[in-house]
Amino acid sequence: MKDYFSQQGFAVEPVHDGRGGLGRALDGGFDLIILDVMLPVLDGFEVLRQLRKRSNTPVIMLTARTAQNDRVAGLNAGADDYLPKPFGPEELLARIRAVLRRSGKPEGVTQQEVESAGVRLNPATREAWFFGEALEVTALEFDILEVLVRAAGRIVSRDELSAALYQRRSTPYERSLDVHISHLRKKLERDQRSLIRTVRGVGYLFSAGEAA
Repeated sequence: MKDYFSQQGFAVEPVHDGRGGLGRALDGGFDLIILDVMLPVLDGFEVLRQLRKRSNTPVIMLTARTAQNDRVAGLNAGADDYLPKPFGPEELLARIRAVLRRSGKPEGVTQQEVESAGVRLNPATREAWFFGEALEVTALEFDILEVLVRAAGRIVSRDELSAALYQRRSTPYERSLDVHISHLRKKLERDQRSLIRTVRGVGYLFSAGEAA
């Protein structure tokens, strides 16, 4: 995780037990804290409780415990977001950026451009290009496209996209995501083929190889 987020322009400092993590968090200087629940010495819930007495630094909790009461406990204790394991690094990256935007904090030292199959995105300026031509996208379309491009060649589930964008699971009757995907698909057509493919019953695939 440190290697991945360092490549995305974030400075990351891992600490491997709750007491040490709490101490470093209280030293200040961090824009955001990713907090695992299952930590030795002090668990994540206790670290969060202690942290919230003295700090408002945004916190995203990670846990393999997916019961609703655990999620509610984390949010009630002051977590800004809660992500169950397993998860894709692209989803965590999207959630980090969403939390930083809400808190008004800068999104890392640098935000490197990402490019695949003719699509180039600049997260710092939120500009997009398709084969060198400016691509007009809405703010939400940019967020969706960034998740898909970073996961190029891998199917991204509806739940993963919905969690990254809305901080919740998708619902069977939710159509807004389909509408945004449809608009993006049309904007990314080339030779009457689109780079975004719907995998029925699973999710969406950004094809890094050829338009699909």
